[in-house]
Order: sequence, then C-alpha cells, then structure tokens
Amino acid sequence: MTTPAVPAAPRIPESVHRRRWAILGVLMLSLLIVVLDNSILNVAIKTISTPAPTGLGATQSELEWAINAYTLVFAGLLFSAGLLGDRIGRKRVLLGGLAVFGIGSALAAESGSPAQLIAFRALMALGAAFVMPATLAVLMNVFERDEQPKAIGMWAGGVGLAIAIGPITGGLLLDHFWWGSVFLVNVPIVLLAFGLMLWLVPESRDPKPGRLDPVGVTLSVVGLVLLVYGIIKGGELADFTDPTVLATIGSGLVVLAAFVVFEKRSDHPSIDVGYFRNKVFSAAISVIALVFFALMGVTFFSVFYTQSVRGYSPLKTGLLLLPLAAAQLIFAPRARLVVDRIGIRATTTAAMLVLAATLTAFAMLDADTPIWILELVFFCMGTGMAHIMTPTSVVIMQALPREKAGSASALSNTFRQVGGALGIAVLGSVLSTSYRDGIEGHLGALPAGLRDTAGESIEATLGVAAKLGAPGRALIAPANDAFLHAMHVTALCGAGVALVGAVVVAAFLPGRPKAAQEDTEEGELVRTKS
Repeated sequence: MTTPAVPAAPRIPESVHRRRWAILGVLMLSLLIVVLDNSILNVAIKTISTPAPTGLGATQSELEWAINAYTLVFAGLLFSAGLLGDRIGRKRVLLGGLAVFGIGSALAAESGSPAQLIAFRALMALGAAFVMPATLAVLMNVFERDEQPKAIGMWAGGVGLAIAIGPITGGLLLDHFWWGSVFLVNVPIVLLAFGLMLWLVPESRDPKPGRLDPVGVTLSVVGLVLLVYGIIKGGELADFTDPTVLATIGSGLVVLAAFVVFEKRSDHPSIDVGYFRNKVFSAAISVIALVFFALMGVTFFSVFYTQSVRGYSPLKTGLLLLPLAAAQLIFAPRARLVVDRIGIRATTTAAMLVLAATLTAFAMLDADTPIWILELVFFCMGTGMAHIMTPTSVVIMQALPREKAGSASALSNTFRQVGGALGIAVLGSVLSTSYRDGIEGHLGALPAGLRDTAGESIEATLGVAAKLGAPGRALIAPANDAFLHAMHVTALCGAGVALVGAVVVAAFLPGRPKAAQEDTEEGELVRTKS
C-alpha cells in the first residue's frame, strides 16, 4: 500500500500570507519617507542656498555635504543594519530606525546653520539605514518565491511614487512655509508608519545570524568620507592636483583597500566577499551603483537648470519631475512582464541605453528649449530606470537564501547609496570646475573676495549680481551660459557612465528566466505535436 504524498507546508504562515499585501503597503510607506526626504531636498536646494532669513546661505559644497552626509552615513551603516535586523529581528530594527529618522527630521527643520543641517541630516541617515534594508528583507519573508518579483516590482514602484510626491510636496511647502517644513513633514508620516507596523508587520530574523563588525563598518565609513570629501574639495578649488585634495583622496582609497583586506580575513565580515564570486550578482550590484552615480549627479544640476536658468518656482520644478515619477510608477511593477518575454539581459541593456540617451539629451538643452522636451526626457529616464531597478533587484534578492534577505537588501542599497554619493561628488565637482572655468573671465571687475565667492556656483554669481544692483545685471547672461556649458559637460560624463553599465549588463546578466524559458519550450512542443 502506497502512502499518499503529503504536500509540503508553505514556508510562510497562513496568518501572514493572508495579510501580505497590507504588509507590503506598510513597508512601502516606510520606504516612502526615506525616498521622499531626498526628493523633497532636491527641490529645496536653491532655497537653502539663499541667504537668511529665506534660507541658510549654504554654499554649493555645503549643499553637496547636506546631501552626502545623508548618503554616506546611510551607505556606511546599511550592511551592519541589515545584519542587526537578521540578528535581533527586522520589525524591531524598522521601528527603531523610524523613531531615529523622525527625531532627526524634527531637528533638521530647526537648523540654524548649514553645519547643523549637515549634522542632523547624518542623524536622519542613521535612522534611514535601519529602515531601508529591513523593508525589503521583510518583503522576502512574507511572500513566496513565485510572488516575489511582483512584490519587488510594486516596492520599486513605491520609489517612483515617492519621487512624484516629494518634489510637489516640497514645492507646496516652500510656497507657503519656511524651508524647514520640508523636513518637518516627515514626522506625521513616521508616526503613521510606526503605528501600522506595530499592528501588521510580523517579526522575522535569521536563525544563524552573523556577528557585527565594528572595525569593518568604521573603515568603510572613514574611507568613503575621505574619498568623497577629497572629490568635493577638488571641485570647489577647481584643482584636483592640490596637495590636500590628492592626500585626502589617496587616504580614502588606502582606507577602503584596508577595509577589503580586513573583510577577506575576518571570520564575521560586514560584507561577505564570497557573494561577489557570483558574476551575475556582482554585475547586478555594479549596475545599480552606476545607475545611481549617473542619476544623482544629473538630478543635482537639473534643479539649478529649472530654477536658476529657467526661473521656475520650487513648486513648478516639482511638477516638472512628474513624468519621471509617473514612468517609474507605471513601469516598475510591469517590468517583470518584459523580462518574462525577452529576458533580463535584453531588458536591462536596452534600459541602460535609454538612460544613456536621456542623459545625452541634457547636453542639448539650453535656456529656451521647449519645456515639453525636458518632460519627454524625464519620462524616458523614468522608463529606463524602472526596467533596470526591478530586474536587478530580483536578481540580487533571489541570489541569496531567504534567511539572508537582510544582507542581500543591505548590499543592494549600500551600492546604490555609495554610487549616488560618488555621483554627486564626482559629477558635482565636474559641474563646479566647468562653471568656474566658464565664469572666471567675466568676474575681473569684482573685488578679489567677491570674485572667489561669485565663481563657486551659478547661485553664488546671481547672489553677488543682485547685491551689486544695476551693474550686476551684466553677470546674469554669462552666468547662464557658463552653467549651461557646465551642465552639458556633466551630462555627457553621466551618459558615459550609463554606457559602461550597458556593457556590464550585456556581458554578465542572464538571458530569459529559467521558468519562462521552460514554459516557452513546452508551448512550442505542444504546437509541434498538434
């Protein structure tokens, strides 16, 4: 007598499985505040750079640090945060991260100087570092494997929603309130997400978690800060041969090399370098870094283009970004359908080429380009992003076991944030250097002190011009021309990085998913037999 086979019990408890979509909604709300903060800040950059009482009078390098203080702390702590979530529970880490992020947001809103803003942004990043990897790790533990690509697509679509809401919300707030309101708005969202998470989200952890790695974390953060500081300083001075710049960049590279050596020899590394022996995993991680390198650098200068050159208000600038966000919101959840049809390699290669083309298009824009062309460029950029982020996120998350979901998510987000930080630093420095070279010849009549200030950025030049009154009006046209040239050079550099990404995905990512390939072969076999 044959005993009937007992079907394997599902890995996800039924009580959790039933509410998995509600849980995804809470995770997306938590993700929303992390992404919302950066997209709001992009619109507020110009306002914060204006003198008090309207803003803080932040210089371009201080603005870059206001952004990079967030991204560097975020990137430096992500992997340890992921490991901590695997060890003590992802729900606990999520709740703690939300609380710290909310406190940091309230303090940032009351900043009295650029230095205080930079410090409180770093505190916000500390909280965000515990939120971001935990959202994706929880997702991987409440959805079965066959539903994970769809859930990850919706998770990525949430990023598009945040990109849409952020600039518009920021524009509305800046039209009616002081600049600090763009940070204070995070607080009620944090409270709502905190309450829903307590109610809905289950606890999960790795049964065999790794030990924490304080030495590795310290080396990675110090190395990244030195490297990025050196790059930003070089752009500020328009001289990358300055001994201080070379020493800082060199020290950063040495510390990062020491970090890699330490991680290889450690029995409890922050980053298990063994993961990178998988070429597909390494390629997907690298492409995410390259995409955000190009995207964050371009986003940084596009705000000055729309507000300083084109004269749009923060609200109108936010509305101009709607096509970028709408494309991600529409296509990110559906990217898996394209992957099922033509494969991961073809989808991501085509998307990287689209992204390179849109970055190249920025090099064609001038002061009176019809605005619908910019809108089309943003829509195509969002479409390309959607067809890159969803497939590569699925590849990364499914490359490691489910119990290592926190580590996989942290690695993905670490490379994303490091790529973004370096993009702002490198492309921001290219922008600064090119602008200074273009405007210097028009500043000869200014006193030496004002000459240095006016040459730092277009906003600094326009600020000096406004103080000079009628004589300063002669600086406006040269400032616009110098900025446009600098933007064109920077955009072409970003396009070159996107082309490198296209080569990487074409060479290393897999073709069609195995399941889809088998389904196609079965269908062809049926048609042949019939």
